[in-house]
Amino acid sequence: MPKLKTRKAAAKRYKVTGTGNFLRRHAYKGHLLMHKSNRQKRKLSQKICVSLSDSRKIKLMLPY
Repeated sequence: MPKLKTRKAAAKRYKVTGTGNFLRRHAYKGHLLMHKSNRQKRKLSQKICVSLSDSRKIKLMLPY
């Protein structure tokens, strides 16, 4: 059986937790931050768990 390759783009964006879930960053934190409130920027800085339907696809991209 050949080895499975890791999708490097997915490896840079997602982190696996100890329970097997995936963590991701919030969107809308890259640029145009001046008009966003400090509260919004602070909430966008937190990591969030990926939904179950998306985590099945990410599991295929990150086999190891």
